[in-house]
Amino acid sequence: MRGPVESRASLTMGTHLRIGVVNNLRAGKSQEQVGRMLGFLRSHPDVLHVETQNAGVIPDALAELAAKDVDLLVVNGGDGTLQSILTEILASNPFGERLPLIAPLRAGRTNMSAMDLGADRNPLRGLAAMLASARAGRIAERVEPRRVLRVAYGFGPERGVQYGMFFGAGLIKRAIELNHRLFDQDDQKSIVEGVPGATLVTAGLLGRLITGDQSGILEPDKLQILLDGEEVHQGEYHLVIASTLSRLFARMRPFWGKGPGGVRFTAIAAPCEKIGKAAIGMLRGRPASWVTPETGYTSRNVEHAELRMSCGFTVDGELWQPDPDRSVALSADRVVHFVRA
Repeated sequence: MRGPVESRASLTMGTHLRIGVVNNLRAGKSQEQVGRMLGFLRSHPDVLHVETQNAGVIPDALAELAAKDVDLLVVNGGDGTLQSILTEILASNPFGERLPLIAPLRAGRTNMSAMDLGADRNPLRGLAAMLASARAGRIAERVEPRRVLRVAYGFGPERGVQYGMFFGAGLIKRAIELNHRLFDQDDQKSIVEGVPGATLVTAGLLGRLITGDQSGILEPDKLQILLDGEEVHQGEYHLVIASTLSRLFARMRPFWGKGPGGVRFTAIAAPCEKIGKAAIGMLRGRPASWVTPETGYTSRNVEHAELRMSCGFTVDGELWQPDPDRSVALSADRVVHFVRA
């Protein structure tokens, strides 16, 4: 596993930090919120900042900040913005061998990664507190190294790579997809926006599954799973998730496996036994003793997971649609030093 050598942390935490902000102006924020953030940044001319309207301009934005030797990169957006930035930084290396410290703000529709890292609910307040810590030479108190999930998919030269903190297929992918569709309807925004929406939709689908409904979007997917080279099961699954986070949205901790591997992996096969009784304990990371691979529930910490599947998947809320006979490889050998904002 690559570690602290990759980060500017050891070189910069005790000296002056050059701070840069990537502003995603479309990350679920109101114009009032955007205006407040831009006003704050204008009052701090020592903080570099670039504005983005979509993921397509992130490479140029990061190249601009890398050319100015930014040590600490603030991500003013949500999970999708952070995922795009992690992928660009780790796959294309605009910052070279030393990665910047990365501080995600809770400024998007979904902020699962920033929440797990302890970011302030108010992104402007969090940014101000972090800048104060940097000026006082105390930024090290806010730094936490975390592994980042690497998701490689496809075959041969067309193989794609994404980096993020969460991977999901099956029920969770469909729940996010449904939540996105609902969010696009203006009259539904008040009840389905962001993490509350994802929680409601996921709970609703899980409730249907508990009652025995496996129709439509609840139909299980066919997968073959190999964990550290060992075939677990080839069949149908309701849910497959993997993450390097400690907890997911709604404070869920659906990982209870043992082992030193950096990829937390959980899968629910179809059929499985007593999913209604199993659900509460699983979501807390403390399942009943009968919740085992033999009854349809697998959870392990692994170095490498390989999935052979045709269904779609999600990485940090971004969606990839089905592709025939796709192979997906999951690992977590890269470390990023995150900063609590």
